Amino acid sequence: MTFYQPAGNEVELFTAAADNGLPVLIKGPTGCGKTRFVRYMAEKLGRPVYTVACHDDLTASDLVGRHLIGPDGTYWQDGPLTRAVREGGICYLDEVVEARKDTTVVLHPLADDRRELPIERTGELLKAAPGFMLVVSYNPGYQSLLKGMKPSTRQRFVSMSFDYPTPEVEQTIVQQESGCDADLAKQLVGLATSLRKLKDHDLEEAASTRLLIHTAYLVASGMPHIEACRAGMIEPLSDDAVTVNALMEVVYAVFGQSED
Repeated sequence: MTFYQPAGNEVELFTAAADNGLPVLIKGPTGCGKTRFVRYMAEKLGRPVYTVACHDDLTASDLVGRHLIGPDGTYWQDGPLTRAVREGGICYLDEVVEARKDTTVVLHPLADDRRELPIERTGELLKAAPGFMLVVSYNPGYQSLLKGMKPSTRQRFVSMSFDYPTPEVEQTIVQQESGCDADLAKQLVGLATSLRKLKDHDLEEAASTRLLIHTAYLVASGMPHIEACRAGMIEPLSDDAVTVNALMEVVYAVFGQSED
């Protein structure tokens, strides 16, 4: 089963929402565990999960489905949202604010007490099967006036806020996921904590738990700590050479100047 280390009451809250057929909105920074949490809960509840990475070009047809042409003529193919509705699964829309507004409108009748999906091209009006759940997520740090969730949409969801775990919990996650020892996990978490303090100054995004795990994997494969940190954590944070060099000074402060 997917490993997930709870940071609060999110498991109980998600379970209660699932039991009552309520849609869920998860807010939090990149790499803090939102997608892993949804996958963990799908396994825990025994439901299939259909994940959609939202983007500017995502259309309603990408979610609902479309007619295709095959050897025997035209046929209808369900999209991930429709499959989840039919099967009683979880449809997870990652970074939902990246989708076009005319796309997210199709979610409205599924996110209230109607729990139905009209498919205009086939004339169907699907009632969500028992177990269906709509889950969306986004990073509030990326929001702008042009890319924000409308209040009329946001108020249809039970919402929970995620953040990076406490150092103790994050160390457990890094150890569990990468198989590294406690000392390395503690050093990497300490490094990330220092880097996160620079988030509003030199970086657009903070160092995520995901990057710590990547770095630990590199170390486990035999890479020196300094180079592993550069490739697994620092370079992904910035393309600016001056910023990268400044961040590497933080790495040297944690691991020392010499290669391991």
